[in-house]
Amino acid sequence: MQPIDYKEYLEFNPEIRFGKPVIKGTRISVYDVLQWLASGLSYEEILSDFPQLTSEAIFACLAYAANKERIIKVA
Repeated sequence: MQPIDYKEYLEFNPEIRFGKPVIKGTRISVYDVLQWLASGLSYEEILSDFPQLTSEAIFACLAYAANKERIIKVA
């Protein structure tokens, strides 16, 4: 599987969710998706509850979080 380019699926707009990263065309933030996954919801449950999402958008949220973790500097 090719690594997903999260920039294709996420946008940053100060007018939407205070500039937090959201899935393009929605008000669903990366944080929302990560919280749902962390609370035990499956991909299928998330996609069922939010039909405007795609599995690629969920993977983009994970890719974004992984990239943020990679670039965090520990003092």
